[in-house]
Amino acid sequence: MSDEWWYIAVSALAAGGGWLLRSLSISGAAAAVVIGAAVGCGFSWGGIWVLGCFFVSSSFFSHIGKQRKAKLSEKLAKGGRRDAIQVLANGGVPAVLALLAAVRPDPIWDDLFVVAVAAANADTWASEIGSLSPWPPRVWPSFRPVEAGTSGAVTLLGTAASFAGALFIAAVGVFFLDVRPVFTLAFFGWLGSWFDTWLGAAWQAAYRCPACGATTERKRHCGQATIHMKGWRWLDNDAVNVLSVIFAVLAAFVLAR
Repeated sequence: MSDEWWYIAVSALAAGGGWLLRSLSISGAAAAVVIGAAVGCGFSWGGIWVLGCFFVSSSFFSHIGKQRKAKLSEKLAKGGRRDAIQVLANGGVPAVLALLAAVRPDPIWDDLFVVAVAAANADTWASEIGSLSPWPPRVWPSFRPVEAGTSGAVTLLGTAASFAGALFIAAVGVFFLDVRPVFTLAFFGWLGSWFDTWLGAAWQAAYRCPACGATTERKRHCGQATIHMKGWRWLDNDAVNVLSVIFAVLAAFVLAR
């Protein structure tokens, strides 16, 4: 069996496991297979390892403190099982970089791929671990205290987790791919997470439920249409994630060449 089929098989196995563990929906699992196959074609098994470490670590932390996180789900637009849009929001840019690497090989693609995955992992760890903070989050850049689950809010625990997430993927990338020093890659991944925080606080759409008064990302709450409060209506959490990964990649491309 050719390597391409092995990439598909391994990706399908991982996606199936994610579906069984309720980390992925059916559409999310299908998207994960496509992304995994693309990454394998562009970066071989080294890329699969980097992507796999992102998926496994993110799924692991998403299952910690599930009862507490369930209380925050009403503020979020989507539930815990990632659908195709959410998977593509985090893995779409790495997949595109992999296809570019396959078509036009260049060492720069390896660096940018690791930065892209590091940015996605930094944001995911910040959200999953930061939501467990015993202290209330603060919205950036004013740092006034807000409710847990508010877009653009940060905690000390989440900020530390964000850097750890970027550093973890950068270290995996350095081990499996021929890429730059680990802290350079980690820095740009962490920078992408901060851009995500700024976008979420300043421009992401937020709504208010007319029935219970809750602030939420949902367009419907308590069975009613919510009222738009702030931000661009098209800029939901998935769009913020995509733009943050793109920002990290562009910053690395411009500043680290």
